[in-house]
Order: sequence, then C-alpha cells, then structure tokens
Amino acid sequence: MKLNKLHWLSALIVFALVSGFIVHLIASADDVPQSTIYQLSSLPTVDDTKVNSQQVTAVTMKLAELQSQVLRLNALGDRLAEEANIPDNEFNFQLSPPSGGPMIQSHEEKSKSLAELLLEITALEESLSHEEKQLKMLESVTLGHHIENTRYLSGRPIKKGWLSSYFGMRKDPFSGKPAMHKGVDFAGSEDADIIATASGVVSWAGERYGYGQLIEINHGDNLKTRYGHNKEIKVAVGDVVTKGQVIAKMGSTGRSTGPHVHYEILRNNRQIDPKKYVYRKAKN
Repeated sequence: MKLNKLHWLSALIVFALVSGFIVHLIASADDVPQSTIYQLSSLPTVDDTKVNSQQVTAVTMKLAELQSQVLRLNALGDRLAEEANIPDNEFNFQLSPPSGGPMIQSHEEKSKSLAELLLEITALEESLSHEEKQLKMLESVTLGHHIENTRYLSGRPIKKGWLSSYFGMRKDPFSGKPAMHKGVDFAGSEDADIIATASGVVSWAGERYGYGQLIEINHGDNLKTRYGHNKEIKVAVGDVVTKGQVIAKMGSTGRSTGPHVHYEILRNNRQIDPKKYVYRKAKN
C-alpha cells in the first residue's frame, strides 16, 4: 500500500511527539519533585488518631486534678482566713479576685495544639502545688502560735472520775509485791472522756506493751504526756490536739484491773511525778 503525502506527514508528527515524550522522561528521571499535591503521611493514620485520643484524655485528667487542687487551696485559705479573723467580705476564696486595666493590644489568639495545652496545664499545676505548700507552711506557723498559748500542762486528763493511785512505790495489783508506779491513775466509768492536758502533737496512738491502747503527746520543751489503758483512741499520730480536746474513751486494756486512765508526764523522756501539774491552775 502506497502512502500519500498526508499520511507521511501524520506519521512524522506522531513519531516526533513520542520521541519527545521519551526524551523528557529520560531527562527528568533523577529530578526531585518540588511539591506534591497528595502525601500519604499527611493523611490521618491509626497511630495519629490514637495519640490525639491519648492527649485529649491527658488534658481532661489534668483539668480534673487542677480543679481538685483549687478546691483544696480554697478550703485551706478559708481555714487560714478564719484563724486570722479576716472578715468574709474582705477576703472570700469562693469568688474570683477583681481585675481589670486598659487593653494595650488586641490580636487574634493563635490556636494551640493539645500537646502545647498539656504543657501549659502541667506548668500551672506545678505553680499551684508550690502555692499549696506555702499556704500549709503559713497554716503551720499560725497553728504553732496557737499551741504556744495552750501547751501549758495543767489539770486532770478526765472530766469525771477520781484519783485512784499516786506516783511512786506501791503494791503491784497483780503480783502483790512492791513496785514502782511511774504515773497516776484516774478511775471512772467505761467510755468516759479522756482529754489532753495541754496542746501538742500526737507522737504515739496505738497498742503498747503494759499500757494497752496508749496515746502519747509531745508538747515541746522536752515534755510529753501519756494516757494508757484506753478503750478507744480518737486521734492519730501526727494530729495536732488542743488543751481539753477529747482524745480517747476510758477503758481497761493492757495490764489493768478496771476502767481507768494511767497518766504519765515525761521530761527528757523520763517519768516525773504529775501531781504538781494536776493541781496547778491553767493559764488564761
């Protein structure tokens, strides 16, 4: 079959286009593309979705912790304000503090990622923790001043009852032989109130050999008091107690023949006769 001029011209054009395309492919094979319309990494993957979910959960938990921390600070602040006799209308921890001032510059706030928010919340949490420690130190100092005025040892460790045994040598109620009694006993009814004879910090609250259920209170200045044979203990180690506070219920635990409280006073960890402290008047 013979080709006319039009057919030859068409064949040459097609050949030129195909050849040019092949040359272009060979020349651009090693080029790095400048931009891509679609990237696989830009599409959300299972791992990315999981990380975002974890971040949302972490932020939610942090916010809940901050809310609890703020409530603790408010309660602590209210207690300190009450201790310092600050009027409610002058300092109310339940209300936001007044604020204001001229707006220097208005600009659109940049949106933040969950990770950035989490970092900021963590920093705020650390700041609140520091403030809470400072308030607790202030509470300790304030309460310490209160203890200073009421830690004067005086009076009996009971509200009702009678002194049944003195300090010194006596006949042991179990063996019948002479034995040293290093405290005084106050007898009374079971479940009667046992009270602290001065303010201080509880240094023992529990079972001790011979004493049964024992409470020991440290009053400072190397003075301690002990209250033995209790039926029920109302305080715990580390508690701050005030003068006259009910700390236990009278019982007959340990080495005891009936309901009473064995009361000791220790100076420099050695028992002394409590009699002069029992009968002296309290300070006003």
